[in-house]
Amino acid sequence: MTGAAVTRRPFDTLTRWLLDAQWRSHRGRALVAVLTIALGVGLGYAVQLINGAAFNEFSAAARSLSGQADLQVRGAQPFIDENVYPRLATHAGVAVASPVLEVDVAVPGKSAPLKVLGIDVFRAKRIAPDLTGVPSPQAPFDVLANDAIFLSPAAQTWLGTRDGAQVDLQSGTSPVRLRVAGGIARTRPGQRIAVMDIAAVQTRFGFAGKLSRVDLQLARGVDRDAFRQTLQREFGAGLVVTETRDVESRTDRLSRAYRINMNVLALVALFTGAFLVFSTQAAGVVRRRAQFAMLRVLGMTRASLVRQIMLEGALLGVAGGVLGIALGFAVAALALRFFGSDLGGGYFPGVEPRVAFEPVASAIFLTLGIGVALAGTLVPALEAARARPAPALKAGSEEAALAPLGKPWPALACLAAGAALTQAPPVFDAPIAGYVAVALLLVGGIALMPRLTAIAFRLAPQPRNAVATLALARLANAPGQASIAMGGVLSSFTLIVAMAIMVTSFRVSVEDWLAHLLSADLYVRMASSGDTGGLRPDQQLQLAAANGVAHAAFSRTSKLTLDAANPPVALIARELDAADPGATLQMTGDVLPPAAWRADETPVWASEAMSDLYGYRVGERVTLPVGGARERFVVAGIWRDYVRQTGALQMRREDYRRLTGDATATDIAVTLRAGASVAQVIDAIKKLPFGETLEFSQPGEIRARSLTIFDRSFAVTYLLEAVAIVIGLFGVGATFSMQTLARAREFGMLRHVGVTRTQILALLAAEAGWLTLLGIALGCVLGFAISLILVFVVNPQSFHWSMSLHIPWTMIAVIACVMLVSSCATAVLSGRRAVSVDAVRAVREDW
Repeated sequence: MTGAAVTRRPFDTLTRWLLDAQWRSHRGRALVAVLTIALGVGLGYAVQLINGAAFNEFSAAARSLSGQADLQVRGAQPFIDENVYPRLATHAGVAVASPVLEVDVAVPGKSAPLKVLGIDVFRAKRIAPDLTGVPSPQAPFDVLANDAIFLSPAAQTWLGTRDGAQVDLQSGTSPVRLRVAGGIARTRPGQRIAVMDIAAVQTRFGFAGKLSRVDLQLARGVDRDAFRQTLQREFGAGLVVTETRDVESRTDRLSRAYRINMNVLALVALFTGAFLVFSTQAAGVVRRRAQFAMLRVLGMTRASLVRQIMLEGALLGVAGGVLGIALGFAVAALALRFFGSDLGGGYFPGVEPRVAFEPVASAIFLTLGIGVALAGTLVPALEAARARPAPALKAGSEEAALAPLGKPWPALACLAAGAALTQAPPVFDAPIAGYVAVALLLVGGIALMPRLTAIAFRLAPQPRNAVATLALARLANAPGQASIAMGGVLSSFTLIVAMAIMVTSFRVSVEDWLAHLLSADLYVRMASSGDTGGLRPDQQLQLAAANGVAHAAFSRTSKLTLDAANPPVALIARELDAADPGATLQMTGDVLPPAAWRADETPVWASEAMSDLYGYRVGERVTLPVGGARERFVVAGIWRDYVRQTGALQMRREDYRRLTGDATATDIAVTLRAGASVAQVIDAIKKLPFGETLEFSQPGEIRARSLTIFDRSFAVTYLLEAVAIVIGLFGVGATFSMQTLARAREFGMLRHVGVTRTQILALLAAEAGWLTLLGIALGCVLGFAISLILVFVVNPQSFHWSMSLHIPWTMIAVIACVMLVSSCATAVLSGRRAVSVDAVRAVREDW
């Protein structure tokens, strides 16, 4: 046996003894640290699994609609002329061209439309065989029948129908009855789609001569990228030539900011848990300072001591990480089963994803858990190794061990770097620099805690009460230990304040926006009409003349594709006063008056997202594919839109009708005559021949429904605020328990000089109360600073909209009171064990 092995064996045995002793003597605090890490890892991992499963399933469903196509030719507007198809089918280099007409069809009694694909079955079999209908053997020609529709299993379940039954759909205001002729060859679970012959869709739903796209399969040897560029130049800007993977890219860009924000919010718990681990480990190292000094005297090297302490932290991280992975998997499975796949975001409709183990994500979150534990252990481990054995063996040197924590320069450097990063632009449409700035401000603020604690309590007026005097002296002369105790409270309360201000600011801004937007008495819309038309001009006249209607403002919503890599933008044609657009829209700045644009220019008003994504500025001249040619437009103003983060344009309805020839309307804002009631007007409109196909909403209903969706979207944020509170209180309990045990000799001496147990518990309550008050005050300041980053940097860079600042004073005050009372109670409960130690035995333990 080698000498190295002989030397290593005693220290391996010692390592096991120390680990076992630490676990046995402080099992509760170790479990708290493990559970905290597990909670942070579990929340982050669950959010990752849910979003990953939903995105993958949605992308797979989108790819299934394209089949094996190499390229897709779409229009900048939703539909293109079918005369494009023969040109593409006979184009050199094209092996197969498959025309597709994809429409969202209204379903009576349903709140969502049904996606209907019109295909040429003979062409589609070569490009997208999974999307072809499967007729019965007795009726093989149903694939070409004018009244036949083929439904996916999810669509059949949703419609409550079966093969051979009749299904009622709606084209504009006209009913369409079809026969369910069978199923579809293969679809994704939860994918609600229907397939018909393309000519049947054109005739039954009013799209004669129209296509949505043409799928192309290229001949062998054709360079796809070069062919795409050639085709784009040949057909001009009216058509958009894309690859099938662009669909996935658009979905990724649409939901990326939401997914990143959800993951970051979920990691807030893990970030807060890092300070709990630091507090627990730092307090433990300080308490065991004499033990470590004795080990150093007996021959343990600095490296071995650091390795020992880091091993303790790593084991906490491993246990917490593994438990968190299991917890996250279970939470994700339950969430997908009972609450759906989007966590309130609404980006992945019509899919039924199933949670699956992700090795890479699991490894990342396990590494994060271990890294958090090691990060919280590193500083205490280095301090224990640097300590000189002789002074460390003496009692009373604990505060000296924490003196390095009081240096302000690292903290000030973090604060300065965080402030500088707030000016950085987004990276891949994500506010990475903003998140780093938040983390640096939080770390810098907590690192300043020892210095601020010493200053605050030394300058505090001296109380007359003896117990209060002792508590104040302790805090003023031992700021390092005090800061350790409050690290968890400060971090959790800071994040609570920041998130509360951000959510409240967003919610109040949405409420103000809705109040400005919903100025009519009644809103009428086509029943989930999707793409299947709207009210014709004659029907609009009938509705405007209904009893009790003073004015009916009609609008039409469609889509424009400006960039193949980005989702389409909304084009909204409505009644707008060009001289005062702020009467209808919530403008964010100056507007361009009518005198500022030329007679051959058409004004449009762009949302904030258009300004961020496409660089639109007031007064800028742009070309848009509206109508048959690319028309010249002038950006007359920027308005706020909390619905469409991909961008939206508004234009006057008369301009839209002139350019496109489309006079239909999908939405109506109704102003009532004096004395007329909403119920009377609804009854009058329902009596019209097409009245039963319309949906009615009052402003209050729309506002309540919108805010309910908002609250559901931020439900995870509210959960994380509660988790942050719990973690902060865990930190108070763990560190105060450890510090009170370490102060047993101090309490024994106080008992000798006549201080009662009750007074000592009051001393602990006073220390915890004052520390918590200081932590709350600093947390409010630091949380406010972080909220400014969230409101004015992170949200605009993530979702491309701005908001005004609103502070929920009542909520913050209530949470502060809860944390103050809970901290005092936790400190008292943690100190009862130390107070119960016999006074003589406690004093004898002194060296």
